[in-house]
Amino acid sequence: MQRPKPDPFAHEPCRGFYADILHFLRKRTDNASDAADITQDVFTQWLGYRDKARVEQPRAFLFQVARNLLRDHWRRQKVRHAVLDEDAEPCVEAPASPMTDPMANAQTQQRLEHLKIVLAELSPRRREALMLHRFEGLSQAQISERMGISISMVEKHIAAALLHCKQRLDGDNGTEQPE
Repeated sequence: MQRPKPDPFAHEPCRGFYADILHFLRKRTDNASDAADITQDVFTQWLGYRDKARVEQPRAFLFQVARNLLRDHWRRQKVRHAVLDEDAEPCVEAPASPMTDPMANAQTQQRLEHLKIVLAELSPRRREALMLHRFEGLSQAQISERMGISISMVEKHIAAALLHCKQRLDGDNGTEQPE
């Protein structure tokens, strides 16, 4: 019978992995706090990983987790900037056609700007849940895992965010719904 490998994080080298991963992420992120958050997420995922004994090269494993989380971070940043940045190009562009009505284009631009404002009014957690669900296409279970909250709470965040957006968009267009 093969003995399980000892947990590499039960020993001193764990601290070296932490510093190496933090340094790796600091070089690739916008700020040190994002790097520290992602580093913490790396070790949180490690602690939740069930097959630690089967990992032959824990350092390489942790760096792969860090790269995956960094990729997720960049995707989230890209979506956030596209939706919330005032100087960003619209996320949805009308197809270029000589038949395109300039008035329709202006209305589309106004709706997109209004949507940015309405999304900015949401709490950060609700906005994150909605954006992960609608813009990144994650399931509620994936969002729950990523945000560290229950699936029920994810459902509540998304429902409340959608309701807020509907009320604000309908209400500002003069089509307020009776309660």
